[in-house]
Amino acid sequence: MDTLTLIRPDDWHLHLRDGAALEAVVGATARQFARAIVMPNLKPPVTTVAQAMAYRERILAALGKAVVADPACAGFEPLMTLYLTDRTSPDEIVLARASGQVHAVKLYPAGATTNSDAGVSSVAAVHPALEAMQREGLPLLIHGEVVDASVDIFDREAVFIETVLEPLRRDFPALRIVFEHITTREAAQYVAQASGPIAATITAHHLLYERNALFIGGIRPHWYCLPVLKREVHRRALLEAATSGSTRFFLGTDSAPHARHLKENACGCAGCYTAPHALELYAAAFESVGALDRLEGFASFFGPDFYGLARNTARITLNRQTWTVPDVLPLGDDTIVPLAAGEPLAWRLAD
Repeated sequence: MDTLTLIRPDDWHLHLRDGAALEAVVGATARQFARAIVMPNLKPPVTTVAQAMAYRERILAALGKAVVADPACAGFEPLMTLYLTDRTSPDEIVLARASGQVHAVKLYPAGATTNSDAGVSSVAAVHPALEAMQREGLPLLIHGEVVDASVDIFDREAVFIETVLEPLRRDFPALRIVFEHITTREAAQYVAQASGPIAATITAHHLLYERNALFIGGIRPHWYCLPVLKREVHRRALLEAATSGSTRFFLGTDSAPHARHLKENACGCAGCYTAPHALELYAAAFESVGALDRLEGFASFFGPDFYGLARNTARITLNRQTWTVPDVLPLGDDTIVPLAAGEPLAWRLAD
């Protein structure tokens, strides 16, 4: 197979940042994807519908500039989210659903990852908002890690399932949940077997790399993300889930742009930047287990089906063409290092 044609995919978990960084990265996603669920963890976070609408306008303005430089970026649609806090009101949830532009609400456990300090202190604190979301049919997106310092960082996802996710789902059985960027065998098994409306996104980097990638030839900060890369047994379980054909698993890059100096730092930021070559990375993962025929469902069908949106109709083509991921890319006045910088990939998105 030398070409691979897919219904244009969507990205169901994306960080676009704001300001100059937004202008630098939005075109990379728009060139590959028709739509993307945009994360709300800005500074300050996007906690109201009014803030989400203002952020959407900034994204569209940045997109307009990207289209001038590359017409292939035209038509991209940002799907907005709210940042759940202990103070999120049921009335705000009703407004979100009525807006037609806010498609989900994101739960960050306070302190779990980048810009999560304003996150949820306890699930009990947000029960009124969750009840409203269940009633309104607005999905809850979950960063699924506990933040208890006594729990090993490699166990935080598995402990979260037992101590937070399972009780939450018992309390709100009709609440639609996306367990985002899962990283463990336990999470893949839980989502595959659980009853009720639950799904999961999986990143390309968690499909392609296990935790030793962080240390090949020295510490490699551009492979550092949260949740952190896990053992090979978990990577294989994720790859099995993604290529299984199950409609509960779909594409979410969690592409997270950070300036190079903030990654190569004494206390470096978590996040892998994959937006410019996301589909090429996913193709590499699926091809590694002979499952390229399963990529279209994972990338193009199962996400919109879960969110209740129409599938896209336009198509994109990947060509078998060996190329090298750039060592560095511009990010406003800074630079950014993409994941797998300097490494060859076997597939490339056609112009």
